[in-house]
Amino acid sequence: MKPLRTIRRRACDVGAAWPEQVPPLLRQVYAARGAHDLSSAQPRLGQLPVPDGLHGIEPATGLLAAAIAADRHIVVVGDFDCDGASACAVAVRGLRLLGARRVSYAVPNRMVHGYGLSPALVADLAALQPELLVTVDHGIACHAGIAAAKAMGWQVLVTDHHLPGDALPPADAIVNPNQPGDGFAGKALAGVGVIFYVLLALRKRLREAGAFAAGAEPDLTVLLDLVAVGTVADLVPLDVHNRALVAAGLRRLRAGQGCAGLQALIEVSGRKAASLSAADIGYAVAPRINAAGRLEDMAVGIECLLCDDPRRARELAQTLDGINAERRAVQQQMVDEAEAALSMLALAETASAAHCLFDASWHPGVVGLVASKMKERLHRPVIAFAPSEPGSEWLRGSARSIPGFHIRDALAAVDAAHPSLIERFGGHAMAAGLSLRQAHLADFAAAFADCAARTLDAESLCDVIASDGELMPEAFVAANALALRDGGPWGQAFPEPVFDGEFAVLAWRPVGTQHLKLELGLGPLRLNAIEFGGWTGTPPGARVRIAYRLALDEYRGGEAIQLIVVHRESADGREATA
Repeated sequence: MKPLRTIRRRACDVGAAWPEQVPPLLRQVYAARGAHDLSSAQPRLGQLPVPDGLHGIEPATGLLAAAIAADRHIVVVGDFDCDGASACAVAVRGLRLLGARRVSYAVPNRMVHGYGLSPALVADLAALQPELLVTVDHGIACHAGIAAAKAMGWQVLVTDHHLPGDALPPADAIVNPNQPGDGFAGKALAGVGVIFYVLLALRKRLREAGAFAAGAEPDLTVLLDLVAVGTVADLVPLDVHNRALVAAGLRRLRAGQGCAGLQALIEVSGRKAASLSAADIGYAVAPRINAAGRLEDMAVGIECLLCDDPRRARELAQTLDGINAERRAVQQQMVDEAEAALSMLALAETASAAHCLFDASWHPGVVGLVASKMKERLHRPVIAFAPSEPGSEWLRGSARSIPGFHIRDALAAVDAAHPSLIERFGGHAMAAGLSLRQAHLADFAAAFADCAARTLDAESLCDVIASDGELMPEAFVAANALALRDGGPWGQAFPEPVFDGEFAVLAWRPVGTQHLKLELGLGPLRLNAIEFGGWTGTPPGARVRIAYRLALDEYRGGEAIQLIVVHRESADGREATA
């Protein structure tokens, strides 16, 4: 089943006066995203709110300052995704910069410990003899694990950004901008952003206590490369605060000032640091870090991010690249199986407002990617399930959603209506995770589909491609492509510019097995275009309407541009591709 797709142009009122250095096309794009001046379009670090507004920041920095002063063993507990890995690296590096001498880290193994700070992980951590645990990118839902850690006599600081449940865990301190009573403006911070803010507040506390009187104050902006990577990877909204953080991190990476591990990952992914974009992070760098936590042990990814030796960093990056290649093969097989399963369903079932997919042979570390792929193709909320381990009665599910359907709230609604179905869940508006017994899957799938049907209307189930309008022939120049590339960062809630228009098809040819190369005509112009995944065996018509991104053609260099086709339909609407 293919969803109904339509191109809809954004409303735009450029309004306020802009500095002369901002090109007119970029002003239009910014205004269409609600940014009407330079400070909201290109925010700087100086505009960020101070950490004082975070609820729990005083007891959190008190715990850390006391641990540093007493030379206690601090163990940072990471997570097995890119946000969790980068947050772990930021915490370890930052605490060491601020004077902590005994800092180590641990990360759960997906297959052994499950998610987050679990009792099983606490049992294994006992060998490290920690005195203070600091969770990054998780903890707000880890009630049992935190209770187990407290029973061991350890202190626990939770830093997280996921939405809390009805009760908070029994930690000594919690910093989470989404916890009740928190008035902090940066609600969209990723886990790595939260721990970065904790470090900023800790530095301030140490400064006021005179810790830096004898020497220079540590520069925490050196951590912004990692903050940028984790923020982009976690697909949190790029609001004004996150854009300031990501833009600053990208500036460091483009200047060759990133940590050795990130520089090696950029190199092994075939990207150029000098022109790195948020999209490069999302599609090339982050997946190589994520792959370790999906198929192997995220400790490999964290070690790469903590490595300062360029030679060793390259070795680790190459290891991650190999794991990622394996992940892609596993993912493709699982996606093919998911599509085959959907094709066998009755028409009424495929038209459902939401889908739950399961295969006993699937890998639990890759179901999130399968859910994401199927969500994109169906434009429906999708949850993909796999056994928590081979032969287990327990399933782990990863959910991905579409605009208009808050997936974590939907799981909460299903749990409230059917208390016996879900064992545990957590997440965001667009992504979530859960676990349940296989015996409960059919009942859960029905309840989930019913929740989606009651929430989503026909408008929500239509896949709308938001366009920034039509470009005139004179706009197809490298200067505009460069301005658009560097005008970001683009991402969630601040999407990369897309334009639409009608073109003559002057030539076309398949590239590889899936892609379509086009030569398009617009008045006197002959434009190169490529549609990734666009070759279905059916030739395009003589005229097409496309939605596209205007990009520099890296392969032809110089002033060359190309159109990256994100949607194509015949000019009269009879033939379309997604």
